Amino acid sequence: MIVVTTPTVSGSEISEVLGLVRGSSIRSKHAGKDIIAAMRNLAGGEIYEYTKMLAQAREQAVDRMIEEAQLLDADAVVSVRFQTSMVMRGAAEMLCYGTAVRLARGNDP
Repeated sequence: MIVVTTPTVSGSEISEVLGLVRGSSIRSKHAGKDIIAAMRNLAGGEIYEYTKMLAQAREQAVDRMIEEAQLLDADAVVSVRFQTSMVMRGAAEMLCYGTAVRLARGNDP
């Protein structure tokens, strides 16, 4: 599956727009990680525990978006974007969305 942030796939022509596809993941903070993160916050610098958690949430959201696109028999997802929002205290949603498309045959990269 081709996944791009651009509205087109370089070297290919879009033959059909299939519609919006999305994937999301909601992650919550772990109390133990919160304590470590709070200590790192006092010292300054990157909070690795949260960086890792958000990276995992992004990957899962992308995987779920791709699964939705595959159900539509898409060749690619264009104009991919990410959005995050707090669902409740200590839990955030990572949303990934884009437009599922089919590419013209003979133009596959």
